[in-house]
Amino acid sequence: MQHAISLANIAMSRKNWSAARYALSRARVLAEALPTNVAVAERERLSAARKRFAARNTPAAKKAKQAKATATKRAGGKKPAPKKPTAKSTAKQPKPAPARDLGDRLINRAALGYGPTNETR
Repeated sequence: MQHAISLANIAMSRKNWSAARYALSRARVLAEALPTNVAVAERERLSAARKRFAARNTPAAKKAKQAKATATKRAGGKKPAPKKPTAKSTAKQPKPAPARDLGDRLINRAALGYGPTNETR
C-alpha cells in the first residue's frame, strides 16, 4: 500500500495523471481490504494523495485548458489584429555577438598562467 501511494505521488509530480489514477485505485483497493484500525497513517497519506489528484481539476486548470483549446480552434480563421504598444519601453541594448575565439573575454588566461598577470580590464 505504501508503494502504491508513493507511486501515485511520483506520477502526480510528473503530471502523469493516468498512472496516478491507476496507483490511487490500487492503493484504495488495498486500503479497503485491510481492517479500518490497521494502517491509519497510510490511509491519511492516501487521502492527501487523493486531494492532490483532485486539485488538478481546479477552475484555474480548466480555464488554462479552455484557453489552449480556443487558440487551436482559431488557427484556420482570421488573424487577430496586432496589438499596439500602450507605453513606450526604454530602448534595450542589443546583445553583443558571441565571441568567435576563446580570448581574454571568456577565459582568464592570466589566472591559468598563460599570460601576464598585471593586465587589467
